[in-house]
Amino acid sequence: MTMLGPLGFTAPWLLLGLLALPVLWIILRAVPPAPIRRMFPGVVLLLGLKDEEQVTDRTPWWLLLMRMLAVAAVIIGLAGPLLNPQEQSGAEAGSGPLLVVMDASWSSASDWRQRQDALDTLLARAEREARPVALLRLTAPEEPQFQAAGVLQSRLTGILPEPWQPDAERVERAIEMLPEQDFDSYWMSDGLARDSRAPLLAALESRGDVTVFESPRAHYTLAPARFEDGHVRLSLHRLRPGPEAEVTIAGHGLDPAGNPAVLVRNPVIFEQSATDAELELNLPAELRARITRFEIEGARSAGAVTLPDDSLRRREVALIAGNENREGLELLSPLHFLDRALEPTADLLDGTLEEVLPANPDVIVLADVATLSPGEEAGVLEWLESGGTLLRFAGPRLAASDVSRSEEDPLMPVRLRAGGRSVGGAMSWGEPKSLAPFAEESPFFGLDIPDDVTVTSQVMAQPDPTLASRVIAQLTDGTPMVTRKRVGQGQIVLFHVTANAEWSSLPLSGLFVQMLERLAVSSMPAAPAPEDLEGTIWQPLRVLDAFGRVGDAGNLPGVEGEALLSAALGPDLMPGLYQGEDRSLARNVVSAESVFEPAAWPERISVEGLSRPAETPLAGWLLAGAIALLLADVIASLALSGRLGGARPRAGTAAILAVLALSLTPVPSSAQESTDSTRTSPGDEAAAMLAASEVTLAHVLTGDRQLDDLAQAGLRGLSEILFFRTSVEPADPMGVDLETDELAFFPMLYWPVTAGQPVPSDAAYAKLNDYLRSGGMILFDTRDSDVASFGASSTEGRKLQELAAPLDIPPLEPIPQDHVLTRTFYLLQDFPGRYASRDVWVEAAAPDAELIEGMPFRNLNDNVTPVVIGGNDWAAAWAMDERGNPLVRIGSGFAGERQREIAYRFGVNLVMHVLTGNYKSDQVHVPALLDRLGQ
Repeated sequence: MTMLGPLGFTAPWLLLGLLALPVLWIILRAVPPAPIRRMFPGVVLLLGLKDEEQVTDRTPWWLLLMRMLAVAAVIIGLAGPLLNPQEQSGAEAGSGPLLVVMDASWSSASDWRQRQDALDTLLARAEREARPVALLRLTAPEEPQFQAAGVLQSRLTGILPEPWQPDAERVERAIEMLPEQDFDSYWMSDGLARDSRAPLLAALESRGDVTVFESPRAHYTLAPARFEDGHVRLSLHRLRPGPEAEVTIAGHGLDPAGNPAVLVRNPVIFEQSATDAELELNLPAELRARITRFEIEGARSAGAVTLPDDSLRRREVALIAGNENREGLELLSPLHFLDRALEPTADLLDGTLEEVLPANPDVIVLADVATLSPGEEAGVLEWLESGGTLLRFAGPRLAASDVSRSEEDPLMPVRLRAGGRSVGGAMSWGEPKSLAPFAEESPFFGLDIPDDVTVTSQVMAQPDPTLASRVIAQLTDGTPMVTRKRVGQGQIVLFHVTANAEWSSLPLSGLFVQMLERLAVSSMPAAPAPEDLEGTIWQPLRVLDAFGRVGDAGNLPGVEGEALLSAALGPDLMPGLYQGEDRSLARNVVSAESVFEPAAWPERISVEGLSRPAETPLAGWLLAGAIALLLADVIASLALSGRLGGARPRAGTAAILAVLALSLTPVPSSAQESTDSTRTSPGDEAAAMLAASEVTLAHVLTGDRQLDDLAQAGLRGLSEILFFRTSVEPADPMGVDLETDELAFFPMLYWPVTAGQPVPSDAAYAKLNDYLRSGGMILFDTRDSDVASFGASSTEGRKLQELAAPLDIPPLEPIPQDHVLTRTFYLLQDFPGRYASRDVWVEAAAPDAELIEGMPFRNLNDNVTPVVIGGNDWAAAWAMDERGNPLVRIGSGFAGERQREIAYRFGVNLVMHVLTGNYKSDQVHVPALLDRLGQ
């Protein structure tokens, strides 16, 4: 290559063609453009005249200069000019074989694109000089084979770094693979100091010159996150001291909707000349549980990413009860004692199953939850497979349900008998039972059992071949007290008693807290020692590549516990998150003990970096310029000879203006306005704000336009009655789509049942179950009391059974005469609508509900009934038009209007029951009620 200032030429002998330019100038100057010849008869009149203006017989100078520049550009372009040609020295200056050695570790990933560009330039130069090239990656050494540089250049996109460093064993294997012949070496270093560099450098120097390529860019690493004193602490390191610098730490995870998002972002300052920096984050427990990785933004290296595991945080426990509306009676709440037991040692999550599952809690507690929707069940099973713990407690709902009766429920450890067992009352089988000593294979083995821990009621397990292996605690009479089943990497544990003190005194004792700790519900896992992992196999869940990207582990094999903490990273032990039997461990490329120093090379070694300008070939640009000049020459020659002109340019200009005019023509909108301007939906933001700020009644959209309009009119009529007769001032009612709309805004849903309406999706059932558990109520109306009683004797009744099967509905009974619905606002004995059947069903009273002497009614349950079921077509009886006139005729004469009035009163009682609960059951209301009843 010949150098000429900032230019270099790969074929300098072609520049001799420039010597011919003067001769070409003379030839082109002597040959003017050919004139146009036209035959004109009148030319005879011009014979003998002398033309004072002479036409030149030479080419114009500017056209000649254009042609000369075009020829010069062709000659220089063919000479192979290069801008900023690299000065060759060391291994690059040779002419023999060239070996490219690449560390190819995660430390090289942050500027891998620039490394590929530098390697591409090196291979292009080797291709021009016909030097054979071979490649040796130290992170995955394979025997190098010398081949044409162009072949290796075509495979550059497939050459990637690995998420580990070349350890001594791999470097020793690479030395053994070196060819015996002489060759020069070009070592692309990752910049980190390692003891294994010296023997490899000596082996390479023994075969030829060595040149080192090393990036001078700042290099940052991030140590694993630590949880100390309630804070998350992160340690950062940069390879070389430098001026003050600021980097940003980002915490990635899943938002409440389950979508990947940046959950926290915080700057970190490296002081001048400092190589270390610390960051302390005060994160709420729920946010901390959602974070799946911390990274240094912009670093693009596995060393700048750390994956947190169980050692980062306390256990995340989600508490969910079948019905949490206890109206301030905390000691009766199914979650009260769990709150007190877990609050000091665990982070408690509030919300519905649909909300807490994306946060991936460690434990989900279901207290007396009998039924889950198919969507909730699928989500919980998937969570269990990945290592979650489902802790279930029994209760009246579970005992009265059909869950896990004939077949074992996927979310129950055993099959259950119907009804449960009472062992401590007047109708019991005997005295309260105590706990038997725990067996050796039980996780509770060794715990002392207090004498005052007794059980008065429990749900009974059905005898099965697998029952004995799943019992981890039992009573003195041998009946199971706690059972457990493994599901994938997770487990399901069932306490056969309630989580409060209704069925046993266990929640009142310290044994309850110890049992939760043994089940890893409330304990925070500590970092294990290598000997603690002997004999275990850990399955990779997510792994890191060299660029810090997190991917699914796929079919990667499990790793032995001894190797997980101590073995070097490599193809058999990728950096990532690993799942064990009851916890997860993260193996990051940077550990708390890692120390990184910059590589130091001997003075005899030439070290290059990324700071030099890139070598740019100019041949293409020059040849393109020559073609452009020649095209301009053709146009100029046509213009000089008079062959270029006419009206076509104007036509072309007119065409361009026409196209621009068409592009600016406004396109009429094809959007159609909604034809339904009367029905409001909470999907609209303004409507959602209104529903959240006012009492709003809602009905479920069935797809039957006539029925939906009638339901809207019925709730509008009921809202008018509430406005004029009570202190409740409802807003306009709304229709809700179970698939898309939020239900939490509404105290009550009116659901008219038709035989042909579609069954909601699993996601909709999950929302409905959350709505019922959080205190909402659904009024199911089959509208068939004129032809059938409540049940499956009509198509609507059978459809109701299909719709209600996935819902977590407690046991039901016909509404008793002393139910609070009979006296919430009006004193009622019947609950008619368009039809007058009394078959209305509500949540069944507790088995121990008794009539107290001197009281006109029993002390029934403490909660609002989550469902009311009937077939009286209440919406038709309530329906009013905009002027307040009834829309549907009921009966005839005074009797019909009286029935409509009682229907209004039932609607008022229903809404007041939802809004105020069972306050009419309190003793303070007894005198007024007795007076109204005439007693």
